[in-house]
Amino acid sequence: MLRTAWQRLTALLAAIANWRYFKPAAFVACAIPLGLLAFKFCQLLFWNQADALGIDPIKTLEHETGEDALGVLLVTLSVTPVRRLFKINRVQIVRRMLGVWAFAYAMIHVTTYLVFDRNCYSFGACEYADVWADLIKRKFIFIGMVAFTIMTALAITSTSGWVRRLKKNWVKLHRLVYVAAIAAVIHFIWIQKADISEPLNWAYWLTVLLAIRLFFAWQKRQSRPPARRPATS
Repeated sequence: MLRTAWQRLTALLAAIANWRYFKPAAFVACAIPLGLLAFKFCQLLFWNQADALGIDPIKTLEHETGEDALGVLLVTLSVTPVRRLFKINRVQIVRRMLGVWAFAYAMIHVTTYLVFDRNCYSFGACEYADVWADLIKRKFIFIGMVAFTIMTALAITSTSGWVRRLKKNWVKLHRLVYVAAIAAVIHFIWIQKADISEPLNWAYWLTVLLAIRLFFAWQKRQSRPPARRPATS
């Protein structure tokens, strides 16, 4: 029974990955949360619907974009496990795009904080001292910026040109995505005042992904032939 269910799931995932519109559909799926937020923002800004983004619109924007960034990032990290577990290579075609979308949401998240919380809508108005104080004194902002800094470096080097320039170092650099994901989950946990059940759901997902990665790394190491010892005379 379990084998049949696994085969059906594999067939379903393969059909989705091999669909000719798989990549465009993934793009649209990533864009939907941003489109909904933009629509609600327009309702608030232009159509005088004060409750479009809740009681505190800025906090809503920060929360939604931050959670979207984390969600898309974990989906990105799920691509390789899906490919390996179900042996569906074509699913890999969306991984880079998903990573860029995760960075885009993270960029909007950080920009929302800088513009609306610290008045960084221009160089002259920006409260640089307060931004620095937040980084030093508020640990959830510091760890969040660690995640964002890593994601920025990965987004910049995500092009084919950088793959050619960095060669083997590209793979090593992009393994930092797991550090970014861990930092992002910690950021989400630390920002909560009481109930951490929501960020813990993301933490469980990340834990499963890390466990799968460790399993495949162990399996790869076990499959290597033992090193030959030099012959002694």
